[in-house]
Amino acid sequence: MLELSREQLSAAFDGTSLFEAKTWQLSPQAWPLTRRQVQELEQIGEACLHFHQALENLYLRSAAGKNLLRNRDLKAPWVAEYLDRGKPERLIVHARDDRNRGKFPSVLRPDLLLTDDGFAMTELDSVPGGIGLTAFLNRLYDQQGDVLGAADQMLLEFYRSLASLSVRSSENPVVAIVVSDESATYRPEMVWVAEQLQQRGHRVFCLHVDDLFPLGPTLCFDIDGNPEKIDVLYRFFELHDLPNLSTADYIFESWAAGEIAVTPPLRPFQEEKMSFALFHHHLLTDYWKEALPAKSFKKLRRLIPKSWVIDPVSLPPGAVLDGPPAGGRLLADWTQLNEASQKERDLIIKISGFHETAWGARSVIYGSDCSREEWQAGVKIALNDAPTNPHVIQHYHKPRRITHPLYPLRSAESGTTETGAIHRQGRLRLCPYYFVTEGRTQLSGALATFCPPDKKIIHGMQDAALLPCCGVD
Repeated sequence: MLELSREQLSAAFDGTSLFEAKTWQLSPQAWPLTRRQVQELEQIGEACLHFHQALENLYLRSAAGKNLLRNRDLKAPWVAEYLDRGKPERLIVHARDDRNRGKFPSVLRPDLLLTDDGFAMTELDSVPGGIGLTAFLNRLYDQQGDVLGAADQMLLEFYRSLASLSVRSSENPVVAIVVSDESATYRPEMVWVAEQLQQRGHRVFCLHVDDLFPLGPTLCFDIDGNPEKIDVLYRFFELHDLPNLSTADYIFESWAAGEIAVTPPLRPFQEEKMSFALFHHHLLTDYWKEALPAKSFKKLRRLIPKSWVIDPVSLPPGAVLDGPPAGGRLLADWTQLNEASQKERDLIIKISGFHETAWGARSVIYGSDCSREEWQAGVKIALNDAPTNPHVIQHYHKPRRITHPLYPLRSAESGTTETGAIHRQGRLRLCPYYFVTEGRTQLSGALATFCPPDKKIIHGMQDAALLPCCGVD
């Protein structure tokens, strides 16, 4: 396996603005994946697309009051009520528009934790960062052809997925990657992606939302004083951010006129973490069995941790909630979560979506890693916010300890003069990137986040190593 020196890595990172104000641990090696693990990742990508297809059908049939099963009566209007909760009417109408049927995110990125029992999928992101970062790392480490996907496969498959959506017949459509102020920390990597694709002759541009303007029904931006029509808009902003975008109306109007394709679609139900709770809901088991291919259903049942929507309701005497136990008893009221012991609090509480804290682990509370007071405060927030911003509670699957070589911190920071890589223990989150083209998923890279073993919530941080993945025999 290729090994890169600290000097090679530092020179590569210092030579680009892609990583502006970002630092992490360095490793001489990409993260190794066995052939079996790569095959499983390919299966996971297919299952994730099947999940989106089944979720769309569930949502639309629930909203229309239609039966969910072919040969037995099952209606669930509460599903659409959950998924629409707190959303503006405009987005709800847009999500249900027949012209959006069959429209799914072009990029699927699950968050996978490597546990003693294999992978656990904690989330499925439809607007993921890290595309440029992972593509850059793939190119940097792929000097022996063993990185997952060819060195520039991520860039090419990303473009291919977007270009396939063009509403106008064109061999070289205009693709605009539109980044909002809230997502500005990711702008450097999206600028880099656009520049790399431009060097290959593709018309891809990274724009600020204020760069857009209408020209009749078309959506345009300025190039050298001339308007350029956009064919495909890749939105790198969250849907809750729409009221802050000065050009949001132009995007909706151009889409309605059939002049642009927008991906990920402006469909908030596709971005709710509560979809995992719906997958595990006991009343919907038969639906998922029927709607999903048997192989994908089995795969997702193993991958997705048990999850529930926290929804305060009044129950009749003797009834219990479908939820985790607390104080050794089944819940009759969500406030009884306050009584959960430290062992019973091996749970995660997080906001479901459509909120500024719904990404980057900002709303996450891990029960076993916080005080009782912090846990109770988290439960209170989830209950108070339920009418407009539902929260979910999910079993925490602890990542197992593994080792990987890391370079020591620089001597000025650590007081050591060691320069060689040392195998260190840590825990892993794996984020594979799948690009959807014409109804098929293509695994084109994966970002490994290797954190110190004391970190309970794994995400990008100074203490972590961010690495591409490579296949090994």
